[in-house]
Amino acid sequence: MTISSSLNSGVMGLNVNASRLSTISDNIANSGTAGYKRSDVDFSSLVVTQGSSKYSAGGVRSQAYKNVSTLGSLTSTSNSTDLAINGGGMLPVTNLVGTVSGSEERDFMMVPTGSFTPDENGFLRTSSGLYLLGWPTNSAGETVGVSRGSQASLVPVNTSIEQFSAAATTKVNLGVNLPANAAVGDDPFQLPIEYFDSLGLSQKLEFTFTKNADPSATTSSWTVDITDNASGAATTVGTMNVVFDKTTGSGGTINSITPGAGVTYDAVTGEISFAVAASTITAAIGTPGSKTGLSQLGTTFSPYNVTKDGSPVGDLQSVEINAQGFLEAVYNTGFRRTLFQIPTADVANPNGLDALSNQAYRASGDSGDVYLWDAGTGPTGEYIGYALMESNTDVAAELTALIETQRAYSSNAKIIQTVDEMLQETTNLKR
Repeated sequence: MTISSSLNSGVMGLNVNASRLSTISDNIANSGTAGYKRSDVDFSSLVVTQGSSKYSAGGVRSQAYKNVSTLGSLTSTSNSTDLAINGGGMLPVTNLVGTVSGSEERDFMMVPTGSFTPDENGFLRTSSGLYLLGWPTNSAGETVGVSRGSQASLVPVNTSIEQFSAAATTKVNLGVNLPANAAVGDDPFQLPIEYFDSLGLSQKLEFTFTKNADPSATTSSWTVDITDNASGAATTVGTMNVVFDKTTGSGGTINSITPGAGVTYDAVTGEISFAVAASTITAAIGTPGSKTGLSQLGTTFSPYNVTKDGSPVGDLQSVEINAQGFLEAVYNTGFRRTLFQIPTADVANPNGLDALSNQAYRASGDSGDVYLWDAGTGPTGEYIGYALMESNTDVAAELTALIETQRAYSSNAKIIQTVDEMLQETTNLKR
C-alpha cells in the first residue's frame, strides 16, 4: 500500500536527519578541540521495485563518516613538543599498555596533532593518555633497518634515557698558517687543543711544528709531531712530514704529506687519522694545492680556524623535534643528540579510518594499511614544533547545516502527520 510506504519514508527521513543533527552537534561542540576532524553524513536514496500503475516510496538512508583528509589551521604554542604536520600524515601513538607491550600486542593508533609532555617515567604523552611512538637512532643519530609497513620497529619515545650525555671528540679541523720566514733551528711552534674522551673528560692534544731544511729551492719542509696528554704524561701518538710549495701560483699550499708512525693520510679528503688513549681522531689538514687547512705564508704563526667536535658531560635541558621528525635532546653545554625519529603514518583512504576517542584513529579495511614515511616525503608533510592543528570545523557552515536539518526534519514530520490524518480518514469510513 503506497500510503504505508509514505509513512516509512517519512520515518526514515526523521532518522537520517536525526543522524545529521548528531554530527552537527558533535562538530560544534568540538570546534575548539585541537586535531578534531568534523563528522559528516552522506544521504542516498532507496528505490523499491515499481509497478506500472502505482508508485511505492523507498525512502532514504545515511552513512556517517569522519572528514579526516581535510586539514585544520595551525596555531602556535609555547611547548616544544606540541606537534602538528604541515600536510598529510598522522602521528603514531599508543596507550599506556602499549608502552610495556611488544609491538605485536600494542594498540597502534594515529592522531593528527598532539600536545606531548613527559610523564613520571620520561615517556612523551598527551593529557588524554596517548603515548608518542618513534624509531630509536644509533650513536650517529640515524635509523637503520626500520620497518615501514608495520609498527615492529617503533618504540615509545622516552626523553629520560639520555639525562646526562657526553660526546667524544672524533674530528678536528686544523686551519693553521706556518711562518714562511721561520729558520731551521727556531723554537718549534706548539698548538694545544682540548678534546673530550668518551666519558666527557677534558684531555689535551698538542701539535708541534718544527721547521726543517728546505728540500729544494721551490719547497719547504716541516715536521709535525702529535702528543696526547690523556695518560697524565705526554705521549707521542703520531708524526708526519709536510712539504709546502713556494712556486708562483701555488706558493703557500701543501705540496705533499708523508705520514710517519701512528698517522695515516687520505689525499682525497685531506684528513689524517691517529689513535689517542681511548679512541681515534681524524684531523682535516688539507689536500695538495688547496688553500684550506695547513699553509705556509709570510706572516706569523696563526691558528686561524681550529675547531673540534665532542662535548663534556651535559645535563638535559629540553627536547625539540625538527621538520624531518628527528627528536633532539638539548643539553646545557649546547650539545645536541638525536634520540628518535618520529615517522608520519599514512593510509590510502584517511576518511575510511575508524574514529576513536581523543582524536585518535585506527586503520580499517576501508582505510587500507598503514605506511610509515619520513616526514616531508611521499604524501606526508613536515613536522611543525611549537604548534597544534586546530579543528577543521567551520562553525558558520555548521550553523547553516543546522537550519537546513531542522527544516528537513520538520518536513518529514509533516509527512508523518499527513499520513496519520489520511489513515484516520480511512478508519472513519468504516463507521
